[in-house]
Amino acid sequence: MNTRIGTFILSTALVGVSALTLVGCEKTTPAMAAPAAETTVGTEIDDTVITSSVKSALLADADIRSFDFKVETRKGEVLLSGFVDNQAQVDRATAATRTVSGVKNVQNNVTLRNTPTTVGNKIDASIITSKVKAALLADTRVKSFDIAVVTRQDEVQLSGFVNNQDQIDRAIEVTRAVEGVRTVTNEMRIKQ
Repeated sequence: MNTRIGTFILSTALVGVSALTLVGCEKTTPAMAAPAAETTVGTEIDDTVITSSVKSALLADADIRSFDFKVETRKGEVLLSGFVDNQAQVDRATAATRTVSGVKNVQNNVTLRNTPTTVGNKIDASIITSKVKAALLADTRVKSFDIAVVTRQDEVQLSGFVNNQDQIDRAIEVTRAVEGVRTVTNEMRIKQ
């Protein structure tokens, strides 16, 4: 039974990679040519594997509340963001991330919480996060799929890899305009 599941997962992954490869092989005329890709399909897949492995490493550590972390990877550079209770959790998250195969660098932008979390605060934060994500999706100047949003009470933390400073500035502007947002912390980085 386990062999069948493993074979199914491997087959599904190979079909996905094949489909991505075929899409990348489409011919275009010079007028329709897309700009050169900044990363390859292989790099994208490697980054996805690294992100999943880092999340697994954070989940495996009982002393880290990993559900408060956002993990993003670009060309082997891992960006951690979110909120934790103490500095020891920040340090453990960095150490756990560095042990993952393929990680070239760790940028730890995790913020310490100022007050304990209550159920009401958690619900309010979820609502604000949803509003911010919707506002970013609605704005055509922001490539919001590359931006992670974490909210702690009325403080919103934006992280991820974006194309340029204008994208960062616009994302912050859009986020500040959302009702309920008091503070915006920028942890976004420009793609290299």
